[in-house]
Amino acid sequence: MEEMNKAYFQKLARQLMFDVSDEEAEQLREEFKILNKQIALLEKIDTENTEPMIYPFEAETTFLREDQITQTISREDALKNAKAVMAGHVHVPKVVK
Repeated sequence: MEEMNKAYFQKLARQLMFDVSDEEAEQLREEFKILNKQIALLEKIDTENTEPMIYPFEAETTFLREDQITQTISREDALKNAKAVMAGHVHVPKVVK
């Protein structure tokens, strides 16, 4: 993995089509240092003999409502103001490598 210096975050931002100043890149570097310390602490937790959870809560959620379709529009109406349409979908340029 590359060293997480200011240039790394500026390169990453360019790939994601963002502009990042030197100060912002330095702030990201500092935040990632903190994040890496927190991850290292989590990795020290002994999870041996711990049963994995399939669902994050003990009881399943029972209060969700069923979806009720009340109003729909046609595909043509939905796409009529789109700048670019391809195969019946809104076409957007690729923004991440």
